[in-house]
Amino acid sequence: MLIQQLVKKGIIQQEKADTLIQQAEQSKKTEEELILEQKITSEDLLFGLKSKILNIPLKKVSSRDISADIFKFIPQETSEYYKMVPLKKRDKIIEVGMIYPEDLKAQEALKFLSRQQKFTCQVFLITPSTFNDIIKQYQTLKGEVKQALKELKGDLKEENPLEGKKETAAEIARLVEKAPITKIVAVILRHAVEGRASDIHIEPTRKELRIRFRLMGELYSSIFLPLKVHAPVVARIKILSNLKIDENRVPQDGRFSTEVEGKIIDFRVSTFPTALGEKVTMRVLDPSMGFKTFEELGLSKNNLAKIEKAIKKPYGLILVTGPTGCGKTTTLYSVLRSLNREGLNIVTLEDPVEYFIEGINQSQVRPEISYDFAQGLRHLVRQDPDVIMVGEIRDEETAALAIHASLTGHLVLSTLHTNNAVGVIVRLIDLGIPPYLISPTLSIAIAQRLIRRLCPVCRKQIKPKKEIKQLILKEIEDLPIKIKKELKLPKNFPIFEAKGCPKCSSGFSGRVALMEILSMSDSFSSLIAQEFSERKLIQEAKKQGMITMKQDGIIKVIQGVTTIEEVIRVAGTK
Repeated sequence: MLIQQLVKKGIIQQEKADTLIQQAEQSKKTEEELILEQKITSEDLLFGLKSKILNIPLKKVSSRDISADIFKFIPQETSEYYKMVPLKKRDKIIEVGMIYPEDLKAQEALKFLSRQQKFTCQVFLITPSTFNDIIKQYQTLKGEVKQALKELKGDLKEENPLEGKKETAAEIARLVEKAPITKIVAVILRHAVEGRASDIHIEPTRKELRIRFRLMGELYSSIFLPLKVHAPVVARIKILSNLKIDENRVPQDGRFSTEVEGKIIDFRVSTFPTALGEKVTMRVLDPSMGFKTFEELGLSKNNLAKIEKAIKKPYGLILVTGPTGCGKTTTLYSVLRSLNREGLNIVTLEDPVEYFIEGINQSQVRPEISYDFAQGLRHLVRQDPDVIMVGEIRDEETAALAIHASLTGHLVLSTLHTNNAVGVIVRLIDLGIPPYLISPTLSIAIAQRLIRRLCPVCRKQIKPKKEIKQLILKEIEDLPIKIKKELKLPKNFPIFEAKGCPKCSSGFSGRVALMEILSMSDSFSSLIAQEFSERKLIQEAKKQGMITMKQDGIIKVIQGVTTIEEVIRVAGTK
């Protein structure tokens, strides 16, 4: 097929074409392989021609632009045999690159996988160079680990550790000292950093050891290892974190640092005993990813003005609230960086210190030696601080000390766990803070969640469905008049959806925060002094112009920052 097309194009003579066809039959090589081996024409020209013949678009993509989680849809062995690789995912559509899309057996294998995993395929033609570049992504993690496991062969016990005698502490220590175990852990850490994962989960199952990475808020299985390496891998991580390797009955916390890609990366480690063995979770703390400006956080003009007003005050309490992993610490660090200057003494109490900031005095609390937040706060106020950050208000004593510190001329930053901004008031009262002390101390309460940001390069403009349009209009109608005017929403407004491109692969690029910010006022003070409900507080907050997290999300949908599906996932429909 291709050889005859080269004759028509005048690139080769018919005699040469006949020779190539004969060679292909004898060697069982494809026409493409022979043409490229003999350097008759360039790869780009050859596959550009094949693209026109098959009427299948030719796709250029680099392995660096492909997200690691996409490889789960096509097993490595299948990819290598049929010369096809997954490129990116859009909703339930998987883009697949194939060198030989005309191969009926490859097409059947792809149909089987799509039925099995319930996805639709969109096929693209790719060159052998592109395929070889991408297939290395499979081989890097799995190949390196596989090689390390070969080196360990004979040293590992074959029995399931849930049955019969388990390895002794001495045997585990002996295995940990071997280079392959060190290599396995190093490869896992490196791939997490390279893939921009926020967390690593090492989880024993009944049959194997599962390694999962959290990418932009979602967990993806990365690799499965033999269950027999579970104990030495966990022990290696414990040694790095200075934890007790022979203690697996109770949870342990630690941290360590290592150099990856020329950067010092911190890993916060937590072990947790389960029925199937110890589970390890590691938070990846990359300093280059941890510090963000207010604009990078996704703050709207209205919310930014509230924060800037609060941090200009010399005293008061700023609380950030939300579930674990919603970016509370990142927001506090952004505030600290904006405050950090020569004339201020800024001191923090953290558990743990996630990122180190030059010019700020950061202290790690240690509850095991009775140095907790409350104990630290009592001593910290003697350090002549201007700004105090307390990692989390967990109990009545810490709450009372934070309130009194803000009453005595300090700007205090901290976090809580509540569902929304007005819940901060309810939670403080629940912690034993008298209502009359909340009004003069609390400056603002910030509630937040994280959503994925659309890739600005490939986002696709679409017309919203009727029910989505009604949902958006309903939320817009409840916005303060000033903000509605600034939006200038046309009658037939568009929204955007994720598409995917070589730059982002998934259609998303990073995350931004949805926020609602409650500012304390006189009307709130009088309401708190009376008997109140959370519903009344929300009504009063809206009267004063508070934008809810859902409304903040809707604004970001209109602006093309994210999708309506992301906002509904995080903030709901009600």
